[in-house]
Amino acid sequence: MKKVITAQDLPATGDFPLVRGSIITPAARELAAARGVRFLEVAEDQLPAAPPDKTIAIGADHGGFRLKENLKPVLESLGFTVRDVGTHNEAAADYPDIALQVAELVTGGAASRGVLIDGAGIGSSIAANKVPGIRAALCYDRASARNSREHNDSNVLTLGARLLTATQAEDVLRTWLDSPFGGGRHEARLRKIADIEARYLKRTST
Repeated sequence: MKKVITAQDLPATGDFPLVRGSIITPAARELAAARGVRFLEVAEDQLPAAPPDKTIAIGADHGGFRLKENLKPVLESLGFTVRDVGTHNEAAADYPDIALQVAELVTGGAASRGVLIDGAGIGSSIAANKVPGIRAALCYDRASARNSREHNDSNVLTLGARLLTATQAEDVLRTWLDSPFGGGRHEARLRKIADIEARYLKRTST
């Protein structure tokens, strides 16, 4: 059976190796053109190894530093490799810088998902979602975490350190990690999100 490449499969930039003869959806072609992604057809045995699906990128500003440090052992206990981009103390740090680093690790394939923490979680979500291919979700309880995965296939979780206790944040994180994407009718809605992204990427490139 031929592999079907959809818009959700694309990296933010660069080359995209795929098995020769794969089917590329029109939406994927349009988004690839907008992002400057080049398709490279190769034999199946020449595909690069898939990125480790057990790597999580994590980052926080000064307001989220302590919660980040509390959640890292949780991730490690679940078998994840943690890529901590900082900040590494409580000195003032700007959340957009941290969000960009985590988002790029996810879209670049170095991490399967990302976790961002600041005081309220809102700013990190806004910043991360500016990176093409990122679907960052601010979650505040198990229901929102589960919904963001099942309906939206979120690949970055943002948390508000001032709004959640360490125990609550751990519950949200565990639920988010355990919840699969539901597929089905939700796939069409994600394609529409990708179409919006492609439309505005095209405008900025002309």
